[in-house]
Formats: sequence, structure tokens, C-alpha cells
Amino acid sequence: MGAVHAVLSALPPAGRAAPVLLLLACAVTGLPGSGAGQRLRGLGPATARRIRGPLPPVASGYLLVALAGGFLLGPAGSACALGAVWFTRRRWAARRRAEQAVAVAGELAEALARIADEIRTGAHPAAALAGCEHDGPLARTVLRPAAVAAEIGEPVPGALRRAATGPASRDVERIAAAWELADRHGAPLAGLLTQLLTDLRWRIAHGARVQAQLAGPRATATVLTALPLAGAGLGQLMGIAPLTVLRTGWHGPILLVLGVLLTAAGAAWSDRILRAAVPS
Repeated sequence: MGAVHAVLSALPPAGRAAPVLLLLACAVTGLPGSGAGQRLRGLGPATARRIRGPLPPVASGYLLVALAGGFLLGPAGSACALGAVWFTRRRWAARRRAEQAVAVAGELAEALARIADEIRTGAHPAAALAGCEHDGPLARTVLRPAAVAAEIGEPVPGALRRAATGPASRDVERIAAAWELADRHGAPLAGLLTQLLTDLRWRIAHGARVQAQLAGPRATATVLTALPLAGAGLGQLMGIAPLTVLRTGWHGPILLVLGVLLTAAGAAWSDRILRAAVPS
């Protein structure tokens, strides 16, 4: 660490930004795998190597990010780097859940169309549910417990509600309510499922249109979120040395933490506004 500081100190202020930003980029994008974890464990005592298990890749990545943040901006930089990585992972996880919800809704729509058509042509509901083996994998996971319940004579709505977990819970609950209405009051099941199918397809199509219209605002929010980091990098390249200001004194770390918190709050608020515009 001392040798690195000596090398950076020998460079002019404008020339220090390139290696510093390169180290930060490597820390963020080059999350180590199991091989890196083994090398890190090799630095410890032999007893510790025998007792401890493999260092998880996520933990290795967090450790490297914390070290890079501490090298660039001190203890406050380590805390901010860890918080930024944690917040980014949460945003990506939320986006993956939204994409999975759309995929599940699409597969459920196709399955409902098949079941309604088979019942309308005279097939027994249990036989129509048994055809879920030919549906998509997500819809098959949701409908298979109901098919098993129908085969052994158990209530289908209860099996559907037990399977109503994850991103498809609301849609599966609606299917269970329609099935229960048909069982209790003799309403035509095919008609109820067709109405659910119409509503589901409309929500999928409307959500796709809204997502396309929100591409511009989403890109704007991403650019605004990245502006502070870009501004700090540009200032470092111009020789203003904002990193030095943020890691020295008592006001620098406070400004760093406050800036990271405000940036994360703005990104979270933007995500909430964009999610509220998409029908669920």
C-alpha cells in the first residue's frame, strides 16, 4: 500500500486520476471468483485455512470493493462503496423480479387460453389441468399442484392458493377465486377463465407499451444518477482533486456520505415513480 501511495504521489495531480479510476473500475467489474477466494485464504495461517470454508464470490467482491473504497476515500469511502454495491444489487434484483413477473404472466395467459379452450370443447377440468405439462416451465410450476389435486379429488382452489407465491401470486389467486366460484355456484368455468385471460393479456400489452414509453425517462434517471461519479472523475482529470477533498478533514467524509445517500435516495425515488406507472 505504501509503495502504491509513493507511486501516485510522484505523479502530477492530473496524472493520478487514470490509475485511481482504473483501480476502482477493476474493483467494481472484476468481482473475484472461487480462485481469488482461495488465493486470499492462502495468505492466512494453515489452521485457519483448514477450519474456514471457501470464501463466497459475493463476499470476495464486497471485500475488494471495500478495500478499493478505503484506498481511494478512506473509511467513509469503504462504507459508501459497500452501500453503493448493495444498493445496485437490490436494484438489479428488483428489475429481474419485474421481468420474471412479466414472463410468468405471459405463460399463464397461454395456459389459461389452452385450459379454457379444452373445457369449452367438453374436456373435464381435471384433464385440462393435466395438460399443464405442455405449458411453459413457469406456468407448469404454478399449475402442477392444482393438476395433482384435481386428479386425486382434492379442491383445486386450495392447491392453487398454496402455489400462489412469487411474482405470479395475484394472478394465481384470481384463477383460484374463479375456480372456486365455478365449484360453489355452478358458473361456467370456461367463461370465467376467458375473462381472466382477457384482463391478463390487456395488462401485459399495456405494460409493454408503458415500458416502451418510459425508456426515455429511465435513461434520463440513469444519467442523472451517474453524473456525480462522472463529475468527480472529470474534476480529478482536470487537477481539481475532488477525491482529496472528500477523504481529508471532517467535512470531506460528511459530504461524501451525504452525497451518496442523496444519490441513492434519488435513484430509489425514480425507480418508485417508474414502477408505479406500470400496471400490476
